[in-house]
Amino acid sequence: MRRLRTAILISGRGSNMQAILDAACSTAHPAEPVLVLTNRPDAAGLIIAETYGVATTCIDHKPYGKDREAFERAMQAVLEEHNVEMVVLAGFMRILTPWFVGQWSERMINIHPSLLPKYPGLHTHQRAIDAGDADAGCSVHWVTEGVDQGRVIAQARVTIEPEDTAETLAARILPEEHALYPIAVERAALEILQRQKA
Repeated sequence: MRRLRTAILISGRGSNMQAILDAACSTAHPAEPVLVLTNRPDAAGLIIAETYGVATTCIDHKPYGKDREAFERAMQAVLEEHNVEMVVLAGFMRILTPWFVGQWSERMINIHPSLLPKYPGLHTHQRAIDAGDADAGCSVHWVTEGVDQGRVIAQARVTIEPEDTAETLAARILPEEHALYPIAVERAALEILQRQKA
């Protein structure tokens, strides 16, 4: 089976990245991690990625100031150098421009801590609690220009307990993210590979 050359973009500790690497660094997985890229030189996930033998690079966004597209063009150059075919956002804390999203249309996915289409954007756990929802969870979706509006690939849900705070709910959803994301990466990679055959 041909494997899809995949880059994982992170900004922090990379716990979702690690879950993906655990699954995808086996030869049976359709996604082949070839690069972990971060915008923060101090991202702890870089050290973890190196232990898996995956190439790492940092493109600090700060020197680019408010020119987000210039920063993204620098990222794009590195992604092209590594012949990347799919991009996985795993805690990458940057809003992407329409230009970059367009480069990776139907080839870039993201994880979001809500049951989309509910609660795009920030403060998702508190919003679910405040609304009196019975469930919360996480979604993996294709990235489009609209924030958290792309087609959902996979979801996991947890029950909201009466005593839950945003923090306790987030802590219970995180293991679900770690279980869900590798499955969703596999589905996305298979879909892209299928499209390439068509």
